[in-house]
Amino acid sequence: MGSHDSSFSSLRAYLRAVSHTPSRLARRAVSVSTSYEEMSRVRARSGSTMRKTLRWYDLVSFGIGGMVGAGVFVTTGRASHVYAGPAVVLSYAIAGFCALLSAFCYTEFAVDMPVAGGAFSYLRVTFGPSIHHPLLSFCRLIPKLDESHFHFTGEFAAFITGANLVIDYVLSNAAVARGFTAYLGSVIGISSAKWRLTVPSFPEGFNRIDIVAVAVVLLITIVICYSTRESSVVNMILTALHILFIVFVIVIGFWRGNWKNFTEPGNPENPSGFFPRGAAGYDAVSTMAEEVKDPVKDIPVGVSGSVIIVTVLYCLMAASMSKLLPYDMIDAEAPFSAAFNGKSDGWGWVSRVIGVGASFGILTSLLVAMLGQARYMCVIGRSNVVPTWFARVHPRTSTPVNASAFLGIFTAAIALFTDLDVLLNLVSIGTLFVFYMVANAVIYRRYVVTGTTNPWPTLSFLCSFSFTSIMFTLIWKFVPTGKAKAGMLSACGVIAVAILQLFQCMVPQARKPEFWGVPLMPWIPSISIFLNVFLLGALDGPSYLRFGFFSVIAVLFYVFYSVHASYDAEGDGSLSQKNGEIHAESKESEDQSFKV
Repeated sequence: MGSHDSSFSSLRAYLRAVSHTPSRLARRAVSVSTSYEEMSRVRARSGSTMRKTLRWYDLVSFGIGGMVGAGVFVTTGRASHVYAGPAVVLSYAIAGFCALLSAFCYTEFAVDMPVAGGAFSYLRVTFGPSIHHPLLSFCRLIPKLDESHFHFTGEFAAFITGANLVIDYVLSNAAVARGFTAYLGSVIGISSAKWRLTVPSFPEGFNRIDIVAVAVVLLITIVICYSTRESSVVNMILTALHILFIVFVIVIGFWRGNWKNFTEPGNPENPSGFFPRGAAGYDAVSTMAEEVKDPVKDIPVGVSGSVIIVTVLYCLMAASMSKLLPYDMIDAEAPFSAAFNGKSDGWGWVSRVIGVGASFGILTSLLVAMLGQARYMCVIGRSNVVPTWFARVHPRTSTPVNASAFLGIFTAAIALFTDLDVLLNLVSIGTLFVFYMVANAVIYRRYVVTGTTNPWPTLSFLCSFSFTSIMFTLIWKFVPTGKAKAGMLSACGVIAVAILQLFQCMVPQARKPEFWGVPLMPWIPSISIFLNVFLLGALDGPSYLRFGFFSVIAVLFYVFYSVHASYDAEGDGSLSQKNGEIHAESKESEDQSFKV
């Protein structure tokens, strides 16, 4: 095989590589990695290492800053005004419970394998081939077939997940940056419309140019490129100030608000409903596992603790907002500051105070999410499915400067012209999809050891449980209310519990976590699967169309670039072939104890 860049050395070489795409897909798309490789050889591709400077309180601060800023101060107004009304409190409670279950799944992976890749790395090491595959005895009889053609997933699934995560982060950060402009306008008494330049020739939703959002994104990009330790200090200062303003808002809202607003809209013809929401801040925290001093002790406290604190804050903030105004009178862009804006009873100053606090929260949210997106891109670069330029860690700053700068500029470009309304739904669908994948992965990893365990009972359970969850969601969404609907939902619930109980009784766990594991296995990740499917089902059709569009782009990129770059790297020895020899290597890696 040629050198690493042989497929891209010339147009002729590339066309020749494209002609071999089917065979290369069969070889690379289903290739898998191991925990040992992710923590040694793969990590070494970044050159310099990321310094271990973070402790549990850094992670808690990152988690609070990442989730509260975006969830409360940007999306709550639209969630209540357009979708849920006062039920936004219940919506956030459900989303918080769902996030906590997902956080347990992330924590088990992050403690066992403290690398910067988050869900991308978790999926790369989870689903692999098995010597018990029922087609292997047949495929070995055919000279040109081997077990590599019958893996369940691997590099391709991890890449699609990682690509959706990066897109999710970019769009989310762009939305939050535009929300910052709205709150900054409320602080100084100037409408956000006056901060944005309107270009009539551009399509609606993309025709309001936001220079302030671009400036904020680029400034934070410089901060995260400089140092993770200093970024944590900046985040803790901003988060502490942010918490003070949150407490102020909660107290003022409950004091000045009216419980009547929970039950009566300004216009009686406006019903409330339900808003599906995914909280992604702890996912960004999991990408910092590589920089944590003591992952075994710090990650469980940092990830789970931040989710619990944030869920309580979400619900209290949403409740205080619902008390202040009827939900159909809430401002969709800046709900809290607008609730006091123009009041004649001497409380108009509160609008500006809230605007200052919200601005701090939005800055912390951007900082944490942009740290996370850069580390995802860095680890995807380590796997050679995107240019390895993204994997480089700067020797002086110990940060992924290339990935940080590229995604910062990309985020700024999106924030420049795309309205908040266009971005919100796609953010939730990408987040929930990844949570669903990780919950499946943690069950598979507990019950299947590559090369020694038959994966089919576990795969059958995951498929049947997901199918039952989908049926429950479809019945909930489309069947008219009545006894028939209640009966069908009850039947789905009974079947789901029966499947789960049968799996727990008949299939033993193949491995026990050495340091920290999800409790009540497999119940907690299974409930997480169900809740994520249910929340995905609550999203609208256009959300799936946009999600499908970006997924198709990711697939095309993989087919026309990633698979060839990965294939070349395997030939150069920078990637091992995790197909025929995966059994021996995975077994060897399982015997090793990764003391962290």
